[in-house]
Amino acid sequence: MKQWLASLILLVGMASAQTEISFWHSMDGPAERVIAQFASAFNASQRNYRVTPRLIGDYREGETRLLAALRAGGAPVLFQAEILLFPRLVAEGVVLPLDELTNTLPKAFTDDLFEAAWDYGLINNRRYGLPFNTSTPVLFFNENQLRAKGLKVPTNWREFEQAAKGLTSRTSKGFIALSESWTFEAQVTSRGGNLVTADGRPNFTSREVVEALEFLQRLGREGSTSVRNLSESFFAQTDFIRTKGMMVMASIANWPAAENASFAFKLGVAPIPREPNGKVPLGGAQLVVLRGASAEQQRGAFEFWRFLMEPQNIKTWVEASYYVPLRKSATPLLEAFYRENPYRKVAFEQVAVAQPRPRVPQFAIWRNYLEEALEKALKGNVPARQALEEAQRKAEAAR
Repeated sequence: MKQWLASLILLVGMASAQTEISFWHSMDGPAERVIAQFASAFNASQRNYRVTPRLIGDYREGETRLLAALRAGGAPVLFQAEILLFPRLVAEGVVLPLDELTNTLPKAFTDDLFEAAWDYGLINNRRYGLPFNTSTPVLFFNENQLRAKGLKVPTNWREFEQAAKGLTSRTSKGFIALSESWTFEAQVTSRGGNLVTADGRPNFTSREVVEALEFLQRLGREGSTSVRNLSESFFAQTDFIRTKGMMVMASIANWPAAENASFAFKLGVAPIPREPNGKVPLGGAQLVVLRGASAEQQRGAFEFWRFLMEPQNIKTWVEASYYVPLRKSATPLLEAFYRENPYRKVAFEQVAVAQPRPRVPQFAIWRNYLEEALEKALKGNVPARQALEEAQRKAEAAR
């Protein structure tokens, strides 16, 4: 009895000695369940740390809750920072540099990471972010209707316009346009442009930006598009599922949620149409460790990330979330998954023509002005250049 009691006391003491790693994230659906499984597996694999994941809403809700927690106290140790929030957190000094930890990584490990995703976490040559979920925007389309009307999957914007017109009927639109910054940015970078200049200034009145918005306005005048803003994204998804719209742009990570819906057609997935030398913007988030974390909490957060980066765990993550695999050694493990439905590989193949989103702290604010301009132009019929010039003035004033 005494021996049993002593063992119990020892186990309780060991549990209480664990360093707690609170982890706030924005992954719902199958991805949330996998994160919970990863945390449980990591906690069971060692005795020093205990990771406690918590879903705090989508990226924008998560940003609001984090900023409130930073002001009031109670921020987590580990946070999934959407890629536009990430540089802002770095600029405001609320995340910790991780170079001392990442410098211990073997070269074989860092060489195995896809360079675009690994480099995302660097700002001013210091490591603040650890890659976790990386995505690209893709074009979802109604394959049945595309084939029935003898149309080809569009690879450039001229072909896209032809497809949008050809898919439009009395009861449905060829394209559902979203007045949000990321998918619009894809329409700009795919034309060879950028929303921010090389020296970090807003670039909303550049030729490619104006051209992209005028293009959407023209499709609207021709009756080939419906428009939804970010708060109406659920309705955009419903419109697509109910065949009220035949094409829509979204993250590849939207696919698992879409698969829960009952489609009356075959879902097609294609790269974003591009012009020669066009790019697509990477999306997703970085894991950051917030100011106030102890040295041991920093180490625990890093060890959990190392655990997430094990090839088998990356395989599990990609199959649940459809995000891009981050390590080259994980890609052979996904061959059967991609072979089962070759469309699943579209986002991964786009990485070859992907570029980072603007890593300018102010862009998290500037994109709000851009989205206002998109709304005014696409729903309010304000001329594209006029709406973008107003967004440019507001962005410059907010620098």
